[in-house]
Amino acid sequence: MGTSQIQQPEIAVAGPRRPVPRASVAAVQRRHDADVATRVDGIDWAAVARDLDDYGCAAIPGLLSTEECDALAAGYGNDALYRSRIEMRRHGFGQGEYKYFRYPLPGLVAALRTALYPHVVPVANRWNAAMGSDIRYPAAHQDFIARCHHAGQLRPTPLLLRYGPGDYNCLHQDLYGEHVFPLQVAILLCEPGRDFTGGEFVLTEQRPRMQSRAEVVALRQGDAVVFAVSQRPVQGSRGSYRVNLRHGVSRLHAGQRYTLGIIFHDAT
Repeated sequence: MGTSQIQQPEIAVAGPRRPVPRASVAAVQRRHDADVATRVDGIDWAAVARDLDDYGCAAIPGLLSTEECDALAAGYGNDALYRSRIEMRRHGFGQGEYKYFRYPLPGLVAALRTALYPHVVPVANRWNAAMGSDIRYPAAHQDFIARCHHAGQLRPTPLLLRYGPGDYNCLHQDLYGEHVFPLQVAILLCEPGRDFTGGEFVLTEQRPRMQSRAEVVALRQGDAVVFAVSQRPVQGSRGSYRVNLRHGVSRLHAGQRYTLGIIFHDAT
């Protein structure tokens, strides 16, 4: 698939090109959404859940095609897709930059957000129960977004990140308001060794009265990683206890690295 994942498709006609009728655009989008949903449904989610429970993160190989990755990365220069641009150095976040998408989200981004959410909801609800939290999340993403918007969290949070030589992302948590979904997804859009070197995804876990543990997730182009936003339960000898997690990206040595971030809650 190519740039049709990012821009509304058109039909070639004799003479000047004209937009597809609204009904045709909707039909194309439904087919696209169904394709993404079928792909996501085919993931071994039981294995993902086990890795999330054991390590706080889980890799999903080959979630996006090369063409989809290239199309998303190429869209970084199209400012009409985004609501804001952040320079990390100015805010002490690291070095590099990222852009938050605006609503309506590009088709592929919206389809991924909608399709991934129902598969991680069981883990999120189970984790909250284990940590003694009464918060539960609805089965459909649109219902969770309605909860966010009712609380004034109206701004979309999916984003595209760009790193160049020497850039990095400090360890952090993506918390944007009262309502926080405890899992998120990052998808690597470039190929390590070919497009860039360095720039590994890093997750750290701070355990009570113990030294922190680091997890480095090796990704290829199109691979995704699902990981905890801020906390997860760990089973101890006296029951479950909370651990705090932060994630970041190590220093890029050469080349350019693009990443798509899928965050399920919106921002204030």
